[in-house]
Amino acid sequence: MAPDTDTENGSAGPGCGEPGPAAADTVEPAPADNPAPSGVSAPEVPSQSERGTAPEEPALPPLTPQEFRIYNRLAEKMDYFHEHFRQMYTTLQTACATNRRPAGMSLKQFLDEGLNLVHYLETHHSIEETYLYPLLARKMPEFRATAPPSGSSGSAGGKGKGPKGKGKKEECELIRQHREIHEGMDQMAEYLRKCKSKECEFEMGVLKEKMEGWGEVLLRHLDDEVRELGAEKMRRYWTVAEMKSIPI
Repeated sequence: MAPDTDTENGSAGPGCGEPGPAAADTVEPAPADNPAPSGVSAPEVPSQSERGTAPEEPALPPLTPQEFRIYNRLAEKMDYFHEHFRQMYTTLQTACATNRRPAGMSLKQFLDEGLNLVHYLETHHSIEETYLYPLLARKMPEFRATAPPSGSSGSAGGKGKGPKGKGKKEECELIRQHREIHEGMDQMAEYLRKCKSKECEFEMGVLKEKMEGWGEVLLRHLDDEVRELGAEKMRRYWTVAEMKSIPI
């Protein structure tokens, strides 16, 4: 945001030409472009805080190649794991779109592919929420289990939702995505298990329906999480030494 600047009203000054006979020793100043009514003071220009706009974050110096590798390490590691999830999900999604299993893959192998995806995601998310997210949440609100209620002003007086004026906590976006993924994924897993145990006959159309509710959220989450762990984001919260000590 560009800083506020005061503009000066230029004036040619009094006394252009010869003064008339009634001219006084002192000359009245030229009127302002928009003079305030008599007895009313001109409004003050609101400060930046009064306008409710936050100042821009200061620009940081460029990272050296070595610093970038250190700060981007978590993003690269996470994207490595996520790429396996993307490939497994794409295998299932493509089969549903074409109504055909991948060449050389038996029905049992196909069902196992879907169940393995569920198992790996459950394990992956459990580790994140148990170990990684709480560690990052010490400094990064994006990884905290709860976020302040939307629209909360934090003003005095105890106004807010819920009892005793306390607003209800909301899940942060990454945790919310986890929940939404698992709600749909669990239904898909239940169907695949029934097919594998011969409780029902497998139908590609049914699998497609079971994947539609959560697949888009999954792919968006895989990208969002890597972006939040990127070098430019991490450097604003952590030192190089701290980054080296974060396990993944």
